[in-house]
Amino acid sequence: VNIVGGCCGTTPDHIRAVAAAVKDLPPRPRPGHDVRHTAPDTAGGSQTAPPSPRADDSDELRRLHAGAASGRDGDGLHGFSRYSGLEPLVLRPDANFQMIGERTNVTGSKRFARLVLAGDWTGAAQVAADQVRGGANILDVNMDEGMLDSEAAMTTFLHYIATEPEIARVPIMIDSSKWSVIEAGLKCVQGKAIVNSISLKEGEADFLAKARTIRRYGAAMVVMAFDERGQADTVERKVAICQRAYRLLIEQAGVAAEDIVFDPNVLAIATGLEEHADYGCNFIEATRQIKATCPGVKISGGISNLSFSFRGNDVVREAIHSAFLFHAIRAGLDMGIVNAGQLIVYEDIPADLLEHVEDIIFNRRADATERMVVYAEQVKGAGSKRTTDLAWRTGSVESRLAHALVHGVVDYIETDTEEARAKYGRPLSVIEGPLMDGMKVVGDLFGAGKMFLPQVVKSARAMKRAVAHLEPFMEAERASRAAGAGSARTQGRVLLATVKGDVHDIGKNIVGVVLGCNNYEVIDLGVMVHCDRILQEARERDVDIVGLSGLITPSLDEMVFVAQEMKRRDVSLPLLIGGATTSRQHTAVKIAPEYGQPVVHVPDASRVVDVVSHLLSREHRAAFDASNQADQQRLRDQYGTRREKPLLSYADARANRLRLPFDDDTIAVPAFTGARHVDVDLAELVPYIDWTFFFAAWELKGRFPAILDHPQHGPAARELHLHATQLLERIVNGKLVRARGVYGFWPATSDADDLVLYEPGFDREGRVGRRPIVARFPMLRQQEVIADAKPNRSLADFVAPAESGLVDYVGAFALTAGLGADELAQRFEAEHDDYSAIIVKALADRLAEAFAEYLHARVRREWGYAADEPVDQDALLAEQYRGIRPAYGYPACPDHSEKVRLFDLLGARRIGMDLTESGAMTPPASVSGLYFAHPQAKYFNIQRVGLDQIEDYARRKGMPLAEVERWLRPVLAYEPQLTPA
Repeated sequence: VNIVGGCCGTTPDHIRAVAAAVKDLPPRPRPGHDVRHTAPDTAGGSQTAPPSPRADDSDELRRLHAGAASGRDGDGLHGFSRYSGLEPLVLRPDANFQMIGERTNVTGSKRFARLVLAGDWTGAAQVAADQVRGGANILDVNMDEGMLDSEAAMTTFLHYIATEPEIARVPIMIDSSKWSVIEAGLKCVQGKAIVNSISLKEGEADFLAKARTIRRYGAAMVVMAFDERGQADTVERKVAICQRAYRLLIEQAGVAAEDIVFDPNVLAIATGLEEHADYGCNFIEATRQIKATCPGVKISGGISNLSFSFRGNDVVREAIHSAFLFHAIRAGLDMGIVNAGQLIVYEDIPADLLEHVEDIIFNRRADATERMVVYAEQVKGAGSKRTTDLAWRTGSVESRLAHALVHGVVDYIETDTEEARAKYGRPLSVIEGPLMDGMKVVGDLFGAGKMFLPQVVKSARAMKRAVAHLEPFMEAERASRAAGAGSARTQGRVLLATVKGDVHDIGKNIVGVVLGCNNYEVIDLGVMVHCDRILQEARERDVDIVGLSGLITPSLDEMVFVAQEMKRRDVSLPLLIGGATTSRQHTAVKIAPEYGQPVVHVPDASRVVDVVSHLLSREHRAAFDASNQADQQRLRDQYGTRREKPLLSYADARANRLRLPFDDDTIAVPAFTGARHVDVDLAELVPYIDWTFFFAAWELKGRFPAILDHPQHGPAARELHLHATQLLERIVNGKLVRARGVYGFWPATSDADDLVLYEPGFDREGRVGRRPIVARFPMLRQQEVIADAKPNRSLADFVAPAESGLVDYVGAFALTAGLGADELAQRFEAEHDDYSAIIVKALADRLAEAFAEYLHARVRREWGYAADEPVDQDALLAEQYRGIRPAYGYPACPDHSEKVRLFDLLGARRIGMDLTESGAMTPPASVSGLYFAHPQAKYFNIQRVGLDQIEDYARRKGMPLAEVERWLRPVLAYEPQLTPA
C-alpha cells in the first residue's frame, strides 16, 4: 500500500488513520489477477468464467460463486463484505444489522435540503455528523432535487465531508436515480463506497455497463429487484431477478459476490388492497432464498416504505418497523435505510400491538388490515389523533362552530349556524361573534405554522357556507330597515386583480382566501383586468390596499404601468405585487420608483397577512414602510453596482455559434408532415402527472411522494392528496374536463438565426427551396461571454442550415387540458367551495403538463428516433430522453409574441385555444412550443442580449424596435425608453 499525502485537506491524522486501517489487511492480487474474476473490463475481451447456471439451480449458483472466489490465497475473508471511509467496515456473515443514515438526503430531510439549496455546506456537514454520532454505520447521500445542479451538489458535499475525519470515517452510499450524479460521486468519494442503485429495468446491456463502471471505481453496488417487466412483488419474481443479476454480475461483469447488495423491494402493507397483503412476508422469504442461493451477497431495504399506510401514526409505524426488522434480520437482512431514533425495542412492543402488527406483516388472517386500522386509532398519540367520532358535537354551539371552522367540516355548518342565529338574535352578531372567533383561531394557527394553506382554504369553505346561510336573513333585515343593517366589521378592504393580458389566478385566489380567513374583505376582480378598471374599482369601493398578480413576463411591464398611473392619478394606497415572474429585485428596481407610496413584494400567501396588517396598522405602518424602503434601496444599489458578464457583439456571438453535425444519424424523418389534431382521454394522462408541482401550488414544498411523510406538513399534504385524487377521479370518470391538442412536423432549415418551415411534404432530394415557406421563426442567441470558450447558443443551431442542402424537420404543438375547467371551478365557487375550485384549477394545470409529456413521448416515436425508448415514469419526469420542447416565454425563446405565429401555423384556435393581447394562452391550463430532435439539443438560457441583436431581431420580425423591446424587456442588457401599451 502506498500512502501519498499533500492533497487539499489531508492531515497527518488522515494519513495515520488510513495506515492503521490498511496495515492488517491481507495482500490484494496484482492487476490482471483479480481474485474476483479473471476477465478484463474491455468490451469484447476474453473472459474466463463459470458456465451459466439455471435460475432455479442453487447448487450451480453456489459453484459459480465458488469459481468466482477461487484464488483468494487463503485470506480468510470468503463471504465478508468490506466498505470503507477512512476506517474499514467489514460485514462478516454473523455481523450485526447496519444502519444506513437517511438524513443526508434532500428528498427525505427538509433541513438538509434547505441547507444544500442555500449552499450552507457547513450546516449540511453537521447533519452528516449528527447521523454518524447517532449510530449510522453508512451515510446515504442523495442530491436529487429539481432546483439543484445535482452533479455539482454531490461533488461539493462529498469533497466537503472528506475534510471532516469524524464523518469521513464511515462509508458513503451514493444514492441517485440519475447515473450522471452517481458517476460524479464515484469520481470524488474516498474509500470504498456503495452505489444505490442499478437494476435490469433498462435491459442487460445497460445493467452490465453500469456494473463494470462501478467495479472500475472500486465500489460496491445495490441492485434493485427490477427488470424489464417492472418491480418485483412476489417471492418468485424477487428471487428470479436477483439470481439472474447475480449470474450476470459474476459471469460477465467480474463483480465479486461480496460487492453485491440486493434490495428485494420493501413495499407497503395493509393498504386495503388484497394484492398487497403478502408484501411483508414476501420480502422476508425472498431474503431467505436469495441469501441461500446467491452466496456472499448482502441484503438491504428501505424500511419506512413498509408502513406507508400508517403515516402520521408514529406509534404504529415504529412497532411495524421494529417487528419487521426483527424477523427480516433473522432471515438475512444485513442493512437498511431507517431512522434509528424511531425504533422501539422488539420486546418492548405491547403484546396486543405486536399481535396486530405481525398479523399484517405475515398476512395471518383475512381481516388483519381492518383490525389494524381500528386498533391503530386506539394507540395513536393524542397530539395527532384524528377525530373519528362526534364527541365535539356535544359542546356549545360556539365550540362546535370553532371546531368546524378549524377542521373545515361542513356537514353540520348550516345547522349550527342556524342555532347560533336563534341564540344571538341577529345574523350579523353570529358573524362578528362565534364565526369570527373561529376564524381568528384559524389565522393564529396558520401564522404559527400549525396549519397549512390547504387546511386554511377548507376553513374558508366552511365560513362561506355559514355566511351564505345567514345572507337571506341579513337581506331581510335590510329590507325591513330602510337604513340597512350595516355589515360585519372587517380589518380592511383589499382589491386583488390579475393584470391585463394575464389569465393565471391560482395564487391570487389562495391569497384572497387567506385574507378572508383573517377578517379582511377581499374584492377579487378576476383576470385580464385593465388598469382603468383597477383604479376605478379601487376608488368606488373605497379599498385600503391594491394587490396585482401576474404569471407571464409581459405582466411585469403592466404592473409598472399601473404604478405609474396610480401616481399620475394621485392614488395613495399601498400596492402589493405577487406572481411567479415577480421578484423582490424587480419590484424594488422597476415598480417602486414609479410610485410614491409603499410597494411590497409578497412572494407567497403565507406572508400576505403579516404584510397587510402592518400596512394598515397606525402603530406599525411607518416602521414597516421604512424597513421595506431601506431594503428596496439596498436592492437598487446592488443592482446598480452588479457585475454582469460582458457581452459579445452580435456578430461575434453568431461567429461563436454551436456547430453540430447533420447527417442521417442526426436528422430524423417523421412519419408524416403537417398538423394533426389529438383528443386524449384524461385517464391516459393521469400516470404522467408530476404531483410535486401540485403541492407547490399550495405552498407545500417537497418532492412527491416523500412530502406525504414530511414531519411537519405531511398530514396536510396527505389530506390534500386524498381530496385531489378523489376529485380527479370524478373529473376523469365524468369527463368534466377535456384535453385537446394539435401537433405536427414540417420540413425545415435554419437561416442564420431564423427557423424556416416549409410546406408539408417530403423532398428526398433535399430541395427544400422549391417549397413555399409556411412560417419563419426568428430566434435569439446568447450574447454573454461564456466560460471556457463555450458556444453562444440559439435554437436555430439545432436545425440543419440551408447551405447544407439537407432537409431537416421541426415540430410544433399546442394543447390544453383546461376545456371545461373554468366552468367546473365556477360551479364550486357558486357553492361557496373555493377549496374544490382551486383544486380543479391546480389539477388542470398538472393535466396540461402531463399532456405535454404524453404527447412528446408520442412525437418521439412518430419521429422515428425513439421507437424503442423505455417507458420509465421517473426518467420521463426528469426529461431523460432525446429531444426538447422549448416553450415561448421561457429561457431559450423568451418572446411571448411569437405564439401568434405558432398558433397560426398549427390552427390552434380551432381546438378551443386562444391568446390574450399579452400572449397568455387560454384556457389557462395550456402548453405550446416547438420540438427539436437533434441528439445534442439541450435547454439553455438566453440571459441578456444587446441592442445590436434586438435591432436585427426587430428587422427579422418586421416589428418596430420599441415594441420588440416591450416584449423582451426582461432579457435586455440595456435600458430602453419604454412606454407600456
